[in-house]
Amino acid sequence: MERNIQELKEIARKLRIDILRMITLAGSGHPGGSLSAIDILVALYWRVMRHDPKNPNWPERDRFVLSKGHAAPALYAVLAEWGYFPKDDLWKLRKIDSHLQGHPSHKDTPGVEASTGSLGQGFSVAVGMALGLRLSGSDATVYVMLGDGELDEGQTWEAALSAGHYKLDNLVAILDHNGLQIDGFTRDVMDTTPLEDKFRAFKWATRSIDGHDFDQILDAFEWAKSVKGQPALIVANTIKGKGVSFMENKVEWHGKAPTWEQFEMALKELESGTE
Repeated sequence: MERNIQELKEIARKLRIDILRMITLAGSGHPGGSLSAIDILVALYWRVMRHDPKNPNWPERDRFVLSKGHAAPALYAVLAEWGYFPKDDLWKLRKIDSHLQGHPSHKDTPGVEASTGSLGQGFSVAVGMALGLRLSGSDATVYVMLGDGELDEGQTWEAALSAGHYKLDNLVAILDHNGLQIDGFTRDVMDTTPLEDKFRAFKWATRSIDGHDFDQILDAFEWAKSVKGQPALIVANTIKGKGVSFMENKVEWHGKAPTWEQFEMALKELESGTE
């Protein structure tokens, strides 16, 4: 059943709680970039992508690669909600005997298409997937999510150059553009603007949206499907820590777990539905 916008918002709200609960229980993790990315992942998995949790390796599925692998809690929350693995597994995040490690593992976790974490590497893997699918005659689409910090890496631009050169119109990249990375604001660490101009120079079609507005997100994915003869980039302008007031736009929440007191504060905000 196709979910409407309000239902998508409600799913995202609940998954934000799951993200914070698993990171708090683990005592480590990356809440900021997981919270900024979750609306896009909800749109992808509930309205855009072709996938089957009962058959994770279904040949006709679309692929999603989380190149910003540190935002694994967002992906895990989505996969658990869909039933790729039991939801109780979430509460074992980062434990030594858990298949849910700090960065996604294709070998260990159903629904994870690529092991990622080394910045830029997932983008290159996604380009290879798109090439392979085209050579096999598949009509599947590869979706890949990048983080701001990844744009500092040369491998990212090598992947972008390759995708444009090979006219990979079965590849859609989403930049979770929250403007922050581990060391601070991207404009201070390494200013990569103007982003769209750079990707267009590498033969990409581009569009910029509000990454928390489901209407804009879904419209952008429809646009991306219509792009022919070149890959598509969606620059999703987001807020790091979205949904929790004391985390929003704060670099310290890039890779720090909340205390239980902070989790309770965040829970009250998310349960009330206020942002």
